[in-house]
Amino acid sequence: MTVIERGGASGMGVGGGVGSGTGSETGGGIGSETGGGFIELDGLEKVFDVRRRTGFLRSERREVRAVDGISFRVERGEMVGYIGPNGAGKSTTIKMLTGILTPSGGSLRVAGVDPSRERTRLAHRIGVVFGQRTTLWWDLPLRDSYRLVHRMYRVPDARFRVNLERCVELLDLEELLDVPVRQLSLGQRMRGDIAAALLHDPEVLYLDEPTIGLDVVSKAKVRGFLRDLNAERGTTVLLTTHDLTDIEQLCKRVMVIDHGRLMYDGALAGLHEVGESERTLVVDLERELPPIRLESEPQVRTVKVEGPRQWLAFPASASAAPLVARIAAEYPMVDLSVREPDIEAVIAKMYASAKGPPERPATEAPATGAPAEGR
Repeated sequence: MTVIERGGASGMGVGGGVGSGTGSETGGGIGSETGGGFIELDGLEKVFDVRRRTGFLRSERREVRAVDGISFRVERGEMVGYIGPNGAGKSTTIKMLTGILTPSGGSLRVAGVDPSRERTRLAHRIGVVFGQRTTLWWDLPLRDSYRLVHRMYRVPDARFRVNLERCVELLDLEELLDVPVRQLSLGQRMRGDIAAALLHDPEVLYLDEPTIGLDVVSKAKVRGFLRDLNAERGTTVLLTTHDLTDIEQLCKRVMVIDHGRLMYDGALAGLHEVGESERTLVVDLERELPPIRLESEPQVRTVKVEGPRQWLAFPASASAAPLVARIAAEYPMVDLSVREPDIEAVIAKMYASAKGPPERPATEAPATGAPAEGR
């Protein structure tokens, strides 16, 4: 694992590629990897000027660094979690990786290509799903949206049929193909968006909250689908999510971003250790008793008591099994459950222990650009 100090350099990717992508390339070659990672960011920055009115005919302009000097590499075939609280800069990073936004500084390459300069040609090798924005046509049935994707990306007919059948089967879309997108639920639309992003065989897939709005069964299907896609085709996946289970089940590597800076790059277990996060053991006793105390477990503490139910906090890196065994042996336990730490709380602790971002001096001037949209 690699911990990123505030203002420091990034940690590098761990783990090699699983295989080569099978993305369709049209319009000739668009670049090649130059001995580094499949995705490479070096000191990447995105700065917006935001104007705030301070009086009559007066305004205050401040500089907002949505992405502030991020550097990392992702190897071909990796599945990487890219997480952080709202406003951290995750979506802004994804938009620069896809060419939607142009960096203010630093450099980035995807498969040897600068996305902002060759966005159209790179589009044939990437797939994107934004959880709150659909790429489907609102008034058209799913089937017609997929036909338009087929033509736009010039996917060979045979390949399109194979990909569509696979997506429809694994994402359970058969009954939705003739339903207009505007009539789909959020979860149904998300599955439809994921299928649309994969019909042209992208080599890299950017997913922003791919399981939002899905029930437990649908989430399991999507996770299994993405896992198989990565294993069978070597598709590189960069996943942003607030659902820690997505990361745990799909990604061996996780990166944490906050205030536009990379704070951690490594394994998920290491993230809990660095953030000093805690899991919660909820214990139901036969009757109301004083707070549970275990002298042999000094790191365990009772944080809440309500009648016969007690909440015990213990380090997230520790196993719950010995703790459960001790409580069962010493107390009349009826039931229990283990609650995983909230990822936002983990990141908040990490950020609180680091130096805050420096304040940017404001000047009175008209604003340019647009506000940051980092998530």
